[in-house]
Amino acid sequence: MEKFCFLLLFALAFLFNGGFSVTDGTEDGSELWGYVEVRPKAHMFWWYYKSPNRVEDPFKPWPIILWLQGGPGGSGVGIGNFQEVGPLDTNLMPRNSTWLRVADLLFVDNPVGTGFSYVEDEKACVKTDEEAAIDLTTLLKELFNKNENLQNNPLYIVAESYGGKFAVTLGLSAFQAIAAGELKLKLGGVALGDSWISPEDFVFAWAPLLKDLSRLDNNGVEKANSIAQLIKQQIENGQYKDATSSWSELESMIIASSNRVDFYNFLLDAGRDPLAIKTMESSAMIAVHKYSKYLSSNKFSGDGVDLGSLMNGVIRKKLKIIPNDVKWGGQSEIVFSALDGDFMKPRINEVDELLAKGVNVTIYNGQVDLICATKGTQAWVEKLKWEGLKSFLGLDRTPLYCGDDKTITRGFTKSYRNLHFYWVLEAGHFVPVDQPCIALDMVRGITQSPISSY
Repeated sequence: MEKFCFLLLFALAFLFNGGFSVTDGTEDGSELWGYVEVRPKAHMFWWYYKSPNRVEDPFKPWPIILWLQGGPGGSGVGIGNFQEVGPLDTNLMPRNSTWLRVADLLFVDNPVGTGFSYVEDEKACVKTDEEAAIDLTTLLKELFNKNENLQNNPLYIVAESYGGKFAVTLGLSAFQAIAAGELKLKLGGVALGDSWISPEDFVFAWAPLLKDLSRLDNNGVEKANSIAQLIKQQIENGQYKDATSSWSELESMIIASSNRVDFYNFLLDAGRDPLAIKTMESSAMIAVHKYSKYLSSNKFSGDGVDLGSLMNGVIRKKLKIIPNDVKWGGQSEIVFSALDGDFMKPRINEVDELLAKGVNVTIYNGQVDLICATKGTQAWVEKLKWEGLKSFLGLDRTPLYCGDDKTITRGFTKSYRNLHFYWVLEAGHFVPVDQPCIALDMVRGITQSPISSY
């Protein structure tokens, strides 16, 4: 009963800020939020949490994690925050595995037009990953250049799914801005979780993987490979919008031939994974396009409201600064449509550039993910031109365990210089939810946080 009362008070304090009159954060500074007009008519919403474990130590700098959601057009402020790694879940109950235990957290609704971020004119939506990176760099300048406390702590850009493409372009943009003296920030590294870095490698991974799993037969493989070859040719010819359309056709074909395999957990049928989307019946954009449909999951909503109702209800009231005509949505159609010419464009070269500049790059992948399958991730990693790649590939892996329990292997990892890779077992597309213990410990290692994970 005592524990229940504590949690109830915690939730009420979250909702009402203890009676504080606040428009852009809590009175004690534990939370801050606001808008940055990154361009005329383009407004980006951000939400910053200060860790209760924060240690002010010049010899052990406290890390800050910037979380970038996928989609493109998935809301980090909603999905990443309340569904994956933030301090509270969708029932506004404390999350034991929150990454706030080992770092400060910064969520953004990126690109503009996503979640609570908005544009006054749809023409202001970004058309490329580079444009999104410029907007994010503008946001970071606004937040860090005016705050010396933030400047002293390294920023780690952690991304999921399509967010990985934003992460590598932002990493380069931020690196250049720092070198030019335009951005007062310490870049700690970039982490790419189940990231859509090389669409070509992923579409070629799907058929052989699903055949080995008995979800596709030879006829299905032949059909899938035929479309994948078309996608490869379209990418080589720079026909990226056509490649996006072919990608949608390929997913529809695989869904039909596999009797609706789940693209976020290939061991299940679509809709059976609590975090998986329910695919569309039409041949329009499917899996990544409807990225956030998993937020209505009973497993994570429990007896409470779904995330959409939460964000447009008590969270909007808490924040107080959301314009009346801006309605939160988990997946922005206008953002995805604006980026359909960049959706299938690879970003392997950007990873190479980051590695060459000495930036720490971490790659992690869930074992049972299909959309960004480990098979495809390993394929694009082997295409890197980084001088340390051969040595990295030649290393043996180290097993991962949860806490002191060494009886169950939870994953593997290996590192060489500034490249790090984590294979996370029994996890699908959403690693922090499927394997929270391993994810939290991984993040502690990536950020070199002075706090133990568990």
